[in-house]
Amino acid sequence: MQRCKDIKREFIFCCLENIYTKYLELIICVSAPLRDKRKRNMETIVEVKNLVKKFQIGTGFFTALKGVNLEFTEGEFTGLVGPSGSGKTTLLNIIGSLDVPSEGEVVVLGKSVGNLTPKDAAQLRKEELGFIFQNYNLLPVYTVFENVEFPLLLLNMSSDERKKRVLETLEWVGLTNKVSSRPSQLSGGECQRVAIARAMVKRPKLVLADEPTANLDAANSHNILQTMEKLNRELKTTFIFATHDEKVIGYLRRKIMLADGKVVEDKRTTPNP
Repeated sequence: MQRCKDIKREFIFCCLENIYTKYLELIICVSAPLRDKRKRNMETIVEVKNLVKKFQIGTGFFTALKGVNLEFTEGEFTGLVGPSGSGKTTLLNIIGSLDVPSEGEVVVLGKSVGNLTPKDAAQLRKEELGFIFQNYNLLPVYTVFENVEFPLLLLNMSSDERKKRVLETLEWVGLTNKVSSRPSQLSGGECQRVAIARAMVKRPKLVLADEPTANLDAANSHNILQTMEKLNRELKTTFIFATHDEKVIGYLRRKIMLADGKVVEDKRTTPNP
């Protein structure tokens, strides 16, 4: 009798084991395509392939970037981090089609930067890219509204649509009460928020920020970074920073370390403002 019970127990155990194995196989078969689909759905915004950048100095050359390979996808909040002379601003300029590779290739939103004519490069910047600089670069004789509106004038947008876009964007950055002010009437933090609004008003897929907090105190730096992080999260805009500021680094979700023109570390990080 005991022998029969043991055989029955063993049979049930084998059946359960087979069912569990088939269940695991099914989970793997189903989840793998889902992972692949999610990966495919993450649009590649920038591809950097074997990038070399050289600058002529006298009769010789200085190599600022040495065989850089990187990829950036939609919705990233990423920083190129390194000391002065590491190549981060040079890389940012090439991604922004403000410069071209000496060797290799940089593809931005499907367009190879090195193959663009000056007109095509300007078109890419005008329609798809936003720029934020450490010195704000606001037009001093124009109001806040007019500074933010300026990129839309280049897109032949109607007056009503421009007004709607500008006011909506100024609301994002908390400056609806400053629409008639001029840059000289604003604080440094407010000027940088105007610069962010100007970069975001055309709803770009990619924003490039070169040391955006360099001229700001700690409190204004955090306010600016929180604003950019909010826009990144809500609009899925990709942000790429060039920085060595620890305040900026604390907000990044990916940190790419550069030294002497090379990528020495590329890792995902947990923001720790």
